[in-house]
Amino acid sequence: MGGRARGWAILLLIAICAATARPAPARAQAEDFPGRPVRIVVGPSPDVFSRIIAEHLQEAWKQPVVVESRPGGGGKIAVAAVTGAKADGHTLLFATPTFTLATAMRLATYDFVKDFEPAALMGLIAYALVVHPSVPANSVAELVALAKRKPGEINCASAGFGTVPHLACETFNTLAGAQVVHVPFKDVNSAMMGVVGDHVQMFVAVSTVARQQIAAGTVRGLAVTTAQRSKLLPQLPTLAESGFPSFVMSGWGGLMAPAGTPRPIVDKINAEVQRAVARPEIAAKLLGVGMEPPPAMPPDAVAAFIRDDIARWTALVEAVGRDKLKEQ
Repeated sequence: MGGRARGWAILLLIAICAATARPAPARAQAEDFPGRPVRIVVGPSPDVFSRIIAEHLQEAWKQPVVVESRPGGGGKIAVAAVTGAKADGHTLLFATPTFTLATAMRLATYDFVKDFEPAALMGLIAYALVVHPSVPANSVAELVALAKRKPGEINCASAGFGTVPHLACETFNTLAGAQVVHVPFKDVNSAMMGVVGDHVQMFVAVSTVARQQIAAGTVRGLAVTTAQRSKLLPQLPTLAESGFPSFVMSGWGGLMAPAGTPRPIVDKINAEVQRAVARPEIAAKLLGVGMEPPPAMPPDAVAAFIRDDIARWTALVEAVGRDKLKEQ
């Protein structure tokens, strides 16, 4: 081997040694992650779910994990806070159907699929169809029959125009061929109190809120909107079981990172959240506030879940008509 050839061989060997001696930059970033406090930004949803998970992450990562509420703008303020941050996993969005429904309704000023890296699913949330005890209906079929007999006489509460409960009211009308009247309230609690006080007759409420009132006897539960029965309300059939297979409105909660966050960091967040929700004590805390255990999902499966959620909401919105979901 000539001198020049030997020189090239030595340089090649040095390059190979250098490449194998140091981890790839993204992998090195993941090993060092998190290198400072982590923020979980919460939009218009309750922050209790994020606080439960944050406690585990803080313990595992030995870094502060701060939950920051940014409730304004229907989620737009929270989105801006996360997409404007460095894509290194230290700023995360607590995401819910607020964002996928806004996308389906074409109200979002962001691209929920392109602007984020789905990191982890924290849990599933059921909604329940409830009525005031004075309503002479003990099943969905009986409520449908009553609504058809009395068009325009049954009021359906929501937490405002374009919310999940509003879409539920309009979907009920569309699928049942009924004419219940949508009555918007300022928030979920006000809507439930409207049913408890018999100011409105029906409401599709988050399972935890519904469970408390069902147990107190102030409302009657008829069905849940999830594909399977809820662990919180196992006695209630699903709307699919009740004759409406397309009436599926599942809530969920998960963590999203800004687009461009290195995959090894996303994988690390995913793995730690999966470890968190697998801990019996954390699962019990989440269930206590209405979040049921999710299936195990790597980031790619979470991304597919979100795309499917947008497609499901889009189909429901189009069936109802977008104009009916907007404030007149």
